[in-house]
Amino acid sequence: MSPDLAPPLRTYVVARVAEFDQIPAARKAQLEELAAHVRERREAGAPVRLTFICTHNSRRSHLGQLWAAVAAEAYGVEEVETFSGGTEATAFNPRAVAALQRAGFQIESDGAATNPRYAVTLGETLPASVCFSKKYDEAPNPRSDFAAVMVCTDADEACPIVPGAAARFALPYEDPKIADDTPAEAERYDERTAQIGREMLYAFSRVQ
Repeated sequence: MSPDLAPPLRTYVVARVAEFDQIPAARKAQLEELAAHVRERREAGAPVRLTFICTHNSRRSHLGQLWAAVAAEAYGVEEVETFSGGTEATAFNPRAVAALQRAGFQIESDGAATNPRYAVTLGETLPASVCFSKKYDEAPNPRSDFAAVMVCTDADEACPIVPGAAARFALPYEDPKIADDTPAEAERYDERTAQIGREMLYAFSRVQ
């Protein structure tokens, strides 16, 4: 486990790793396909770029991008770049931001009224990621030679072919949005944060 992860985040990661047995066998097989892609790219000396895509780039795609970055750091898988985008742009949902903060991420907003940018830090010695909502083909996302990871069914169906993608993986997750403005809101966001974290950690545990 990387000592560079912030202590609260490292504690959260250890808890998720202990839950690998909660991942169904069929889902593990899908995650191992993603792991194989990362492994093959690294063995070929090719860049590993993962772009997580959902409809609005507001919740699940950001969770995927950030947890994949954590997982790569946790397991020492170097030279992995993670991105996120949508089929349209909206804003990084503050409920998802709050769930990530509860998991141990350090996040600061620039305070913009529309589509704010968030600096997300995994640890004091690690570079921050700047997260905001964008289309999957907009800067700073790569336009070619990346793996598209589809994390919602709508985006998966809307983009059967992702232009520029060298590989495509379907890993849909239930949208926590269904619990917005209900008593279950925080619990549902925490569940999805934990699930995506657990699965990205499992995938990267299978790379080496």
